[in-house]
Amino acid sequence: AMFNTIAGRYDFLNRFLSAGIDISWRKKMLRKLKPLNPKVMLDVATGTADVAIMAESILHPEKIIGIDISEGMLSLGREKLVKKQLTAVIELQSGDSEAINFPDNTFDAVTVAFGVRNFQDLEKGLQEIYRVLKPEGMVSILEFSKPTLPGIEQLYNLYLGIIAPEIAKMVSKNRDAYQYLNDSVKAFPQGKEFLQILNSIGFKQNTCNKLSLGICNIYTGTKSL
Repeated sequence: AMFNTIAGRYDFLNRFLSAGIDISWRKKMLRKLKPLNPKVMLDVATGTADVAIMAESILHPEKIIGIDISEGMLSLGREKLVKKQLTAVIELQSGDSEAINFPDNTFDAVTVAFGVRNFQDLEKGLQEIYRVLKPEGMVSILEFSKPTLPGIEQLYNLYLGIIAPEIAKMVSKNRDAYQYLNDSVKAFPQGKEFLQILNSIGFKQNTCNKLSLGICNIYTGTKSL
């Protein structure tokens, strides 16, 4: 319900609140998958399909499925796909990350941008991603983290905790959604802790790359044979 409420302003706020740097973050996440040359991809928590659209231009797969629980977001995403004439390659479906409605070993790659911290049961969601990946398939995850550099940490906390929610309130009339962003980032396991969770599920060759002084991390993992 929260994401349905802010759907109309979601893309604008992402660009505005990150000064546009979120676009480069997403591109870097997708480029992690280039050596794999995936043909069939799943984008979990696809929102308005930004990552799915970027994946089509960067990775050129034959098919991309995007799933999300917010019909408001998916509706806007479908409008984008029609305008960009991508409906033959990208399909958006209503779907729960913790009960992915596809058979085992379906996808060459799975992406999640700013979505895993919203999983109600993190391990169950990651287990579902592992299940639907083909053996040797890869997951690439982009997620906020908490910077630890002195000065940067304080500025980040001020921006995410106070400034961003107030801007969001003015633009989207929903301060709570961006207060939720701050709270969920603080609660989310990151860095080595998140890599340990990936490892416990069965992923191998797990990596964590910090972006923008630790504001974001890209995590990758490969499904075992």
